[in-house]
Amino acid sequence: MPPALTVRGLEKRFGSVQALRGVDLEVAEGELVGLLGPNGAGKSTLVKIAVGLVRPTAGSVEVAGARAGSRDARAALGYLAELFRFPGWYTADEVLELHQRLAGSHGGEAERKRLLELVALADAATRRVDGMSKGMQQRLGVAQALIGEPRVLLLDEPTSALDPVGRRTVRLLLEQLRDRGVSVLLNSHLLSEIELVCDRVAILLDGAFVAAGTPAELSQPRGIELETDEGVRLIEGATREDAPRLVAEAVAAGRRVYGVRVLTSTLEDTYLEAVGGETD
Repeated sequence: MPPALTVRGLEKRFGSVQALRGVDLEVAEGELVGLLGPNGAGKSTLVKIAVGLVRPTAGSVEVAGARAGSRDARAALGYLAELFRFPGWYTADEVLELHQRLAGSHGGEAERKRLLELVALADAATRRVDGMSKGMQQRLGVAQALIGEPRVLLLDEPTSALDPVGRRTVRLLLEQLRDRGVSVLLNSHLLSEIELVCDRVAILLDGAFVAAGTPAELSQPRGIELETDEGVRLIEGATREDAPRLVAEAVAAGRRVYGVRVLTSTLEDTYLEAVGGETD
């Protein structure tokens, strides 16, 4: 079975602007990959090419083995744009029914009910969109992206309008989807959310990836903080493997040890270092 999403040598030029510079990326079945980068880095261009809205200058994108933009690729793909809007006079159920028709889904009422339950909107099936909070509309957007049981989800800032409870709901949903074999490419500015839920992270800057790996791989050791009766001391360069030895040495030297803490950089630290401190 081909990977859920395959990006090879992807380039895109808009006039004199090089938006993507030979990008390679692969998302495996059931893998959740976070896409990070400041505005203008090329994230939206990559996603739009994968969806089939923009043609690449060079390189290729395949969705479940089918060329991006083809009928087979669209059938395997679910998409939630960052800036979306549903008709305000539609109910939640009517929004999903409309998208079922657009996607050619034959799931009917059972599918709509299941998806509304998944995003914690089961009690809002008959509520009109213009009577929903932004968070509810965001969760409805996630539900429409799941119509037709796509193999791959492309989500652009799916938790941006959500409160902590809503973000947790979406995070748990993404974990459930991963367990079912659904692959997700998640574009988000909430680094804490990416760190919590993603299997891998890719950081894009000026149209090229500058860092990639698991959140653990991208977290660099910063040393060990040792608290004894003499106070707190930072041993720079020490790693988790050094902790037992450092404690034993302190005890052998007659010190009372009250605590030991392994320090690592956060994903935010790694991100800021990778993009040179650039902000959106």
